[in-house]
Amino acid sequence: MEEVKKTSAQGGSAMGGEVEKITTEESADVTVAKKIKKSKRQILKGRASIQCTYNNTIITIADLNGAVLGWSSSGHLGFKGAKKSTPYAATQVVADLTEKVKKYGIAELEVFVKGVGSGREGSIRALANNGFNLVSIKDLTAIPHNGCRPRRPRRI
Repeated sequence: MEEVKKTSAQGGSAMGGEVEKITTEESADVTVAKKIKKSKRQILKGRASIQCTYNNTIITIADLNGAVLGWSSSGHLGFKGAKKSTPYAATQVVADLTEKVKKYGIAELEVFVKGVGSGREGSIRALANNGFNLVSIKDLTAIPHNGCRPRRPRRI
């Protein structure tokens, strides 16, 4: 005959779960630790930061506090050379990223775009096509106010 007693762990368990104490007729005590399933937090609104350079496209999705939920880039997906900055690579990056962050249940995104690469428009369109509701799109591309000091004139 087996007796099963359930007791809650007060910190004695390394897993932090519920502990079952199993007693058999031979009076051998065996403790078994059960894992409690950790649920992912559900986030409704997030921020998508898109950085499009001439060489790469990097997209990051974070919550409203700035904690990163997932990121991806065209170089990370295996594109090489000039193919990394294409609109096709940007759509593939968004597809990869939506697979990573769909467990959080994000529905609405604020999009911040930075850079002058060719993947800007493609990545925004791909975000809209992958089921995200785009609340706002803001361009954060740096604009020089007077720029660098020009080169000295050439003496011939």
